[in-house]
Amino acid sequence: MLPPLITLEEHFFSHAASTNPTMREQYSEQFKHIPSLHDKLIDLDNLRLSNMQAGQVSLQIISHAPGTMTPDECKDANDQLSAAIKKHPSRYAGFAVLPVADPQASAAELTRCVKELGFVGALIDSHTNEGTYFDGDSYLPLFETAQSLNVPLYIHPTWPTPQALSTLYTGSFPQSASKSISASAFGWHSDVATHVLRLVASGLFDKVPRLKIIIGHMGEMLPFMLDRICQLSPRWGKHHRTFREVYDTNIYITTSGDWSVDPMACILRNTKLDHILYSVDYPFAKNEDGLKFMEDLQKSGLVTDEQLEDIAYRNAEKLLGVKAGPAWD
Repeated sequence: MLPPLITLEEHFFSHAASTNPTMREQYSEQFKHIPSLHDKLIDLDNLRLSNMQAGQVSLQIISHAPGTMTPDECKDANDQLSAAIKKHPSRYAGFAVLPVADPQASAAELTRCVKELGFVGALIDSHTNEGTYFDGDSYLPLFETAQSLNVPLYIHPTWPTPQALSTLYTGSFPQSASKSISASAFGWHSDVATHVLRLVASGLFDKVPRLKIIIGHMGEMLPFMLDRICQLSPRWGKHHRTFREVYDTNIYITTSGDWSVDPMACILRNTKLDHILYSVDYPFAKNEDGLKFMEDLQKSGLVTDEQLEDIAYRNAEKLLGVKAGPAWD
């Protein structure tokens, strides 16, 4: 029998996002291939709860799906999510969505969401709509705020800029392949990995040494390149700590959407156990598939029962200050 499950890369669409033609176009391939995706994204009630029960998810940390939003749209989305959490407090908790193009506004909205709405952190796009990453000095207030509030920032993939799409992902293959390779099939993950390397190279973690960053999808490729990165990162400048020390201290990874035990075998060898957390990536992935993965992990012999419980819910409880919800009837 599996322990309780907490998931923390689980998405919804706000009222504004569900009617935004740009976002609907960005998600066109997902809508085409994932049944009832839009219905699941906009639902924060019975449909979501029934899908949680099907995957034995005790508590879901809900966040907005990726895509550019204005400060007012972020505020409205966070208020909408807060109302759902108040309705189902034993099943839901929240990550804020932030207007990442405006670092000061992002810091202010994060503060509001944590102090007034009781959110446990934020999930932010990996870059702005213009392709700006967050290693510059202008983003330091956002990271300082997260450190001061003692909440993590989950860096989530987002859509490539038109320039990146044209340069890297457009070629002698169908447009559908271009969209997929640039996004969830590969490009999203390499983009987040590169962003983390940029943050380390910039010396960010010297300035905010207690900052906690979460990345999904079995570590967005970083665990599999970890030794190589550690070998070459001393060339990036003088910092107080090595890349490995930052990885061990400041970076947390989740399993979201990757359902093979093979990458987990690698992660368990080079990543601290208390920095590994279960997640699903609902509704882009199925809670039932995540459940099957956890059953496979339990049978694999790679982890003890206690270690499985840590990955399933205890690490999330410790990191986010939450408690697993009650057992399903």
